[in-house]
Amino acid sequence: MKNNSFQRLKVLSFVFLGILFLFFSDAITAQSKKTKQKQIELIHANSFEYDKKLGEGAKRLIGDVTFKDSNVVMHCDSAYFFANDSLNAFGSIHIQQGDSINLYGNLLLYDGITKKAEVHKNVRFIEKDMILTTDFLNYDIKASVANYTNGGKIVDKENTLTSNLGYYYSSGKELVFEKNVKLVNAQYTMNCDTLHYNTISKTAYFFGPTTIKSKENSIYCENGWYDTQSDFSQYNKNAYIITKQQKMMGDSIFYDRKNSFGKAIQNVHIIDTVQNINVSGDYSEYYGKQDSSFVTGHVLLMQSYGKDTLFLHSDTLKAVAEKNKNFPKDTSVSRKIFAFHHVRFFKSDIQGRCDSMVYSTTDSTMRFYNNPVLWSDKSQLTADTIFVTIGNKQIKSLEMFSNSFIISQEDSVRFNQVKGKHVLGTFVKNKLYKIHVKGNGQTIYYAKDTKKSIGVNKADCSSMIIFMKDNKVTNITFITKPDATLFPYKDADPKDMILRNFVWRISERPLSEQDIFK
Repeated sequence: MKNNSFQRLKVLSFVFLGILFLFFSDAITAQSKKTKQKQIELIHANSFEYDKKLGEGAKRLIGDVTFKDSNVVMHCDSAYFFANDSLNAFGSIHIQQGDSINLYGNLLLYDGITKKAEVHKNVRFIEKDMILTTDFLNYDIKASVANYTNGGKIVDKENTLTSNLGYYYSSGKELVFEKNVKLVNAQYTMNCDTLHYNTISKTAYFFGPTTIKSKENSIYCENGWYDTQSDFSQYNKNAYIITKQQKMMGDSIFYDRKNSFGKAIQNVHIIDTVQNINVSGDYSEYYGKQDSSFVTGHVLLMQSYGKDTLFLHSDTLKAVAEKNKNFPKDTSVSRKIFAFHHVRFFKSDIQGRCDSMVYSTTDSTMRFYNNPVLWSDKSQLTADTIFVTIGNKQIKSLEMFSNSFIISQEDSVRFNQVKGKHVLGTFVKNKLYKIHVKGNGQTIYYAKDTKKSIGVNKADCSSMIIFMKDNKVTNITFITKPDATLFPYKDADPKDMILRNFVWRISERPLSEQDIFK
């Protein structure tokens, strides 16, 4: 009987010990898990007390309060420390993370489990030489991410930046700013919608309508990037650069601020705001120090002359700043425009083509080289070289050098012709009024009275002056003794009334601005 009681007691003891073991085992495991989880550690406070109004286990800490959570140390004047491992801190907030980040404010709400902090009022976030100020900051200590949503300002040694929203990713050294972003430094001021900036590469990426203004120029785009170390940048989408003299546009623009060099690719437009010249093409480069540029690929130059416009096409156009040599103190800048290879142009009162051309805004003279041919009204003009001067938005004069030839069509088979070594032409209301032939002068013209043709005058004279009206010869003055013959109209075979080297090139004449691309 005693043995049975002993056995039952022994079994009960084992059961009790088993239950006790399981209880302590769970407690130890729970305690072990809890100790593995990092908690906020109170380092110092001048005084503390339990405040049941704040919740079970809540402590009120006053005076020179310091907490520590992993590698983060938090200082404040006073705080409430809760049992759920969170705290509210007040006055002189200072958060130190490692040896590079310092965060200041007046109020801190911190969750020790999520490692997330809210800092309010007079917030300053400092990392090395970068200082962020705002009224409210969220800071994820674990992820090292800070952001503000109600406006902030960032200042470093070179820049001051303001925006409505801001995010700082400390691990990647990446800054993101949104809405009303403004960046100011000694060289320029930038305004944009969104800006990404990497503090390691010193490269900024901007999105949305963006303007960058400096003493040298003003830049606009809606997408691009800027390397602040090399001062090299790219601008895309409706991009343009405006200088004192020009405006450059293109699908993509690359700009080297240090060397004042820019290039534009695709749908390029360069507008000279002073000379009212618009140039377009596929590719362009701009050299700010020399104030020069060139455009190539489907080139088109347009210059307005009141109600009329000059349209010019060539393989390449180059514009170079030109100072007035006769007046060195004159600070105004004129330009020389070089057009080379397959030049063709159209204006309502004059058209032409050549291999290369130079136009100077200083003297408003267009110089045509390499087999040029011009058409004005009913006249065709050819020479080795031709100069045309424009004044008051009209053709003023022309000068033809070597193998000069002027032809106007009388009818389908007959032509008035003037030939000479050097020819000077004067225009009145865009019509050829006077022709002065110097050297080896020859002429064939069909003389008429008011009703009918009289005959054909063929003359050789080294120097002569020809007056014209409505494209008809009205008078010829021979400076030296001429060798002239008047042929009866009916006896003059059109085939014989042709001067040497006569070529009628009317098929090449551009009849519209579209024709210059043919």
